[in-house]
Amino acid sequence: MRTFLVAASLAVMALAGPALAAEARQDFTLVNRTGYELKELYVSPNKASDWQEDVLGRDTLEDGQSVRVHFKAQTKTCKWDLKVVYTDDDSSAIWSDINLCEVEKITIRYDRDRDVTRATFD
Repeated sequence: MRTFLVAASLAVMALAGPALAAEARQDFTLVNRTGYELKELYVSPNKASDWQEDVLGRDTLEDGQSVRVHFKAQTKTCKWDLKVVYTDDDSSAIWSDINLCEVEKITIRYDRDRDVTRATFD
């Protein structure tokens, strides 16, 4: 009986592992290469009516640092919008329609000459 329970437990874990991984496929890493500190980070489903809560909470994201953004298991959409807010002047940058089922890392950079924050998606 004990052998059966161990085998059944292993089978459940083998099946649940990929399912749990599929649920969290929107997780990504944000890398700040702007030259400035970020005080807020918002990630909301595409076309949501609000930005929900600040992912950074009370923390900030210094230039050169990164943060791992983890989604709860009930989150099932792939298209997301991203907003960052700078600490120095409350300016912000927004990106829409990011397919987080395919993107694992987002690196943001500030272009001083054009006064725009750009993102690369890997």
